[in-house]
Amino acid sequence: MNTLRLRRPDDWHLHLRDGAQLAAVLPFTAARFARALVMPNLRPPMTTTAALADYRARIVQALPAGPRFEPVMTLYLTDRTPPEEIRRARDSGFVAGAKLYPAGATTHSDAGVTSIDNVWDTLEALAEAGLVLQVHGEVTEPAVDVFDREAAFIDRVLSRVVERVPGLRVVFEHVTTTTAVEFVRDARPGVAATITPQHLLMNRNAIFEGGIRPHHFCLPVLKRERDREALLAAATGDDPRFFLGTDSAPHARHSKEAACGCAGIFSAHAGIELYAEAFEAADRLHRLEAFASERGADFYGLARNAGHITLERTEWTVPQSYAFGSDELVPLRAGGTVGWRLVTQ
Repeated sequence: MNTLRLRRPDDWHLHLRDGAQLAAVLPFTAARFARALVMPNLRPPMTTTAALADYRARIVQALPAGPRFEPVMTLYLTDRTPPEEIRRARDSGFVAGAKLYPAGATTHSDAGVTSIDNVWDTLEALAEAGLVLQVHGEVTEPAVDVFDREAAFIDRVLSRVVERVPGLRVVFEHVTTTTAVEFVRDARPGVAATITPQHLLMNRNAIFEGGIRPHHFCLPVLKRERDREALLAAATGDDPRFFLGTDSAPHARHSKEAACGCAGIFSAHAGIELYAEAFEAADRLHRLEAFASERGADFYGLARNAGHITLERTEWTVPQSYAFGSDELVPLRAGGTVGWRLVTQ
């Protein structure tokens, strides 16, 4: 198979930033995906429907000419998000849910939820409104090993949410471990997960190959090889609970290559091609369309996209960097090659 035609896919976890940085990275996603769930962890965070409306307008204004692209928005959940705000989000027609960042878990998450016990009324309102809770699933206690924080979150937080609010749809975003895969598979209906390209293609050794690789640092961090294999089996299998979310997260080079570098991997420049590599390595290219174009839309209750894209098995060299407003960013595989190329939209 030298070409691969897919129903136009969706990205159910994407960071776009704002301003000139937004304009720099948006074309990569818009060329490949029909929709993307845009993360709200800006400064200041997008904690109201009104703020999301303004942000969405800026995204639409920055869109290049080309295939139609729809930004789907999610509200930044805080300890003080009132149920009334959830109802406003529902009535907007462009907000799909609310994002739970444990305070301090990742980039710009300091305004996030400090305790799940502070937001039960808001979660009940989400369930009543039919919106989705998107979860960054890590605890933040320093005493918990960084490689164990996802499992601890399942035990301490996520299992309680799933049980206490049975009508709430939950997406466990960017799962990274065998434990998380097993939790989602065994969970009640209405629980799903996204999987990133980096967690399908790399294990934690990639952070240390030949020295510290800051552009391979993300949160949750890459895990063991057995975890990568479990994720690949889930993504390429036939379980509709697992679908595509790149978690493409652009940062300026100086923010990554620093004494205390930012977490995040930029993958939007090859946002579907990298998945094709992973699926091909597993001899499951025929499963990519379901993972990328069907399961996420079905879970969110949206129509599957009508258009198509075509990928060609052609090796191309990734640039060492891309412009990022007044800065530059280093993409995944910078200076290396990707085995598939987008040829039509």
